[in-house]
Amino acid sequence: MTRSTWKGPFYEEYLLKKADDVRKSGKTNQVIKIWTRRSTILPEFVGLTFGVYNGNKFIPVSVNENMVGHKFGEFSPTRTFNSHSAVSKTETKPSSAPPPGATGATPDKVASEKKVEEKPAPEKKEEKK
Repeated sequence: MTRSTWKGPFYEEYLLKKADDVRKSGKTNQVIKIWTRRSTILPEFVGLTFGVYNGNKFIPVSVNENMVGHKFGEFSPTRTFNSHSAVSKTETKPSSAPPPGATGATPDKVASEKKVEEKPAPEKKEEKK
C-alpha cells in the first residue's frame, strides 16, 4: 500500500537542514553522511552527494533528477551479490592422475584386453503372402 498523498513524502527533518547548510557554504561536492535509508529523495537534494550507510560503510550517492521520489536505501545495496560462475576450466579438464582405488588402466587398454566376439546380425525372414 502506498503512502497517502495528503501526508506528503516522508523524510527526516535534519536532511533538509544539512542540505541547506551545504548549499549555503558552496561546497556541493562535499559528502553528507546519512543513516536514514527510508527517507525520500526530494527535489532540494538534486546536485548534492550523500553518503548512505549500508550497515558496513557509507556508499556515495550523487542525487540527480531521476532519483527524486525514490528512497535513499534503493541506491545503497546492503548485500554483496556473488554471481554463480560458469563451470571453471579446471573442473572440465580431466586430471592426469587416476582416482583413488583405480587400477590405472585407461579405456583403450581395457578394450584391447577384452576379447569381444561379434555375433552376426540375425537375418530377416521374408513374409509369405
